[in-house]
Amino acid sequence: MYICRLMKIHFNIDSLPVFKNAVITIGTFDGVHEGHKKIIQQLRSEAKRINGESVIISFHPHPRKIVSSSILGIRLINTIDERIELLEAQDIDHLVITPFTDLFANQQPEDYLKNFLIKNFNPSVIIIGYDHKFGKDRKGDFHLLEQYQSTYGYELKEIPKHILHDISISSTNIRNAILKSDFEVANQLLGYPFFFDGEVIHGNKIGRTIGYPTANLQIKNEEKIIPGDGVYAVYITLQPLKKQYKGMMSIGFRPTVNGKKRVVEVNIFDFNEDIYGKNIRIFVKTYLRPELKFDSLEALTKEIDQDKINSLAVL
Repeated sequence: MYICRLMKIHFNIDSLPVFKNAVITIGTFDGVHEGHKKIIQQLRSEAKRINGESVIISFHPHPRKIVSSSILGIRLINTIDERIELLEAQDIDHLVITPFTDLFANQQPEDYLKNFLIKNFNPSVIIIGYDHKFGKDRKGDFHLLEQYQSTYGYELKEIPKHILHDISISSTNIRNAILKSDFEVANQLLGYPFFFDGEVIHGNKIGRTIGYPTANLQIKNEEKIIPGDGVYAVYITLQPLKKQYKGMMSIGFRPTVNGKKRVVEVNIFDFNEDIYGKNIRIFVKTYLRPELKFDSLEALTKEIDQDKINSLAVL
């Protein structure tokens, strides 16, 4: 366990504290978007009502990676570290990250309830969706939790159907919007600008020959969703100092110079420092144009000049 501000994050199920009147909810919370925040608001409200502690139980890796072979290529809105960072800002008392394994997924539903939820959390209130499934073959559900309320002494609160619908639609729409480079939709549904981190690596340094040096990025988490090819207006922060710069980003194969692999590169405005090996964060503001092949570097440079003007107009 380590502590970030007020929220305590727990990775070891065997060393959890004794929670005071725990109010729990369970979910992946990928994106921690506007729909998720409605559940979190309900969680905080219930904890305040009974003078208890709010607890989010989440999982890593994503459960669908374990239980479904058809979704091996799943792309997540947030890495686990990003999810923790975003939940930290939601005024929750505890976040418990539970390792999701085959063994965990194949517990009988009654064992999951008794040996996981009751043993580790002894919840006073469980907030869960009507369609929540758990245990072997996903046989555990809201009705099973209802049956054991008196046995284990918890209240069961149902997340309204319309909120669950909003969350499902939002998560799907956010992923699709990111892939389609529609950041008006993605950022509105998220409630914050979509972001990702990358390590600055050496490239072929063509950018500096035309007056636009770029930071070439290596994205280390293969599950992280990355925008589609094109040029974007972005904000950039250097980790961990958080100083923010304006810039523009290109994603694609660089057809003008006959590129062979997909690259992510960022031109940081009014910046001239050596940041090789450093980690930077990109906040995507707006899609500017598709990736194009130009007849010459001169024609490419002229287009990039206009990209900078367009970027500064929206940043």
